[in-house]
Amino acid sequence: MLKVLALSLALGFSGAAFAKADCAAHPKSEWMKESDAKAQLEAQGYKIRKFKVDGNCYEIYGHDKNGKKVEIYYDTKTLAVVKSEVE
Repeated sequence: MLKVLALSLALGFSGAAFAKADCAAHPKSEWMKESDAKAQLEAQGYKIRKFKVDGNCYEIYGHDKNGKKVEIYYDTKTLAVVKSEVE
């Protein structure tokens, strides 16, 4: 029984660690242009290594203005931060 409980907890925690961001679904016609989003983020000091669409989110990998490694998910319409991980 303890092994089953331990395995359940381990799987539960590992699933949470890999959970994706929950961005609102907007019609594509309302999305901010990718080039405008990149320009706005770079103006905030982000060095973008990779910019991609992940479901209903824009996602960047790169570094912030302090040189810290970041992975950030943004709303495609408002560019509001939905989820971020900073190392």
